[in-house]
Amino acid sequence: MNIIETIDLNFLQEKHSIGAFLVRTSLGPILIETGPMTTFQNLETSINELGYTIKDIKHVFLTHIHFDHAGAAWKFAENGACIYVHPIGIPHLQNPEKLWNSAKQIYQDKMEYLWGEMKPIPENQLIAANDSDEYTFGNTVIKVHYTPGHAIHHNSYQIDDVIFTGDVAGVQIDNGPVVPPCPPPDINIELWKESISKLKKLKPQKLYLTHFDCKENPDQTLNELEKTLDLWANFIKLHFENRTNVDEIVTNFMEFTSQNFKNYGLTEGEIQTYEYANPSWMSVNGLLRYWKLKNEGRL
Repeated sequence: MNIIETIDLNFLQEKHSIGAFLVRTSLGPILIETGPMTTFQNLETSINELGYTIKDIKHVFLTHIHFDHAGAAWKFAENGACIYVHPIGIPHLQNPEKLWNSAKQIYQDKMEYLWGEMKPIPENQLIAANDSDEYTFGNTVIKVHYTPGHAIHHNSYQIDDVIFTGDVAGVQIDNGPVVPPCPPPDINIELWKESISKLKKLKPQKLYLTHFDCKENPDQTLNELEKTLDLWANFIKLHFENRTNVDEIVTNFMEFTSQNFKNYGLTEGEIQTYEYANPSWMSVNGLLRYWKLKNEGRL
């Protein structure tokens, strides 16, 4: 039996926004997700409290290369770890300048505050994790499942009947609603639904969401996600067709989603945690881009 430790990275001093997972194996600890560099100190402290040091982490699996999942991966590579990621993500980790500059256009002067620095990872420490690949570490087998939709470079990882889903199974903070994170540039509703179907067919007993923690009713989580994905996409489609100003769409979208949050009895503070994990303006921009590409016949 593998022991999985959830590590709360306390992103922006908020609990349950971004997580990482330490898996205890007979050959030592494996890390799934690193979070951004801004939370590295919190991650290192938690790893130490679990009885390990950073240098004990020889294998790091990333679901995808977005900063909130992979921003601190270089720090583990610097200490000798191999970094496993979908092949499309490898060039961006080997040379993160393009990834950084692209994100800088979105976050502008908040870039360093939110994510910290990101340094290159040597090619010989980057492992291409392809669909159906398996990696064995003593008594632990990690199977790779390619799950695009949120990002074209997105993998999920399975250990026994547990799957670490990154963002493809949505965001769910505590007992709040399951919502789809939809940042630009890769949102593809059709691929996302295929990935949801793929996860369902695997019949996992538990899902580990990076935002946040263990969900013990996978079908319920995935069904709710799919329903909300359609609701959000159709809401944005109407505004796209009406050519509504983006700022107005964001305001309308936040009003639209806040009612659902309130139906779950969430406080303003809990709703804010969802915003940290899954900013509304990013989902608006991601879904607008999806409909633009769809309208142009490029999807």
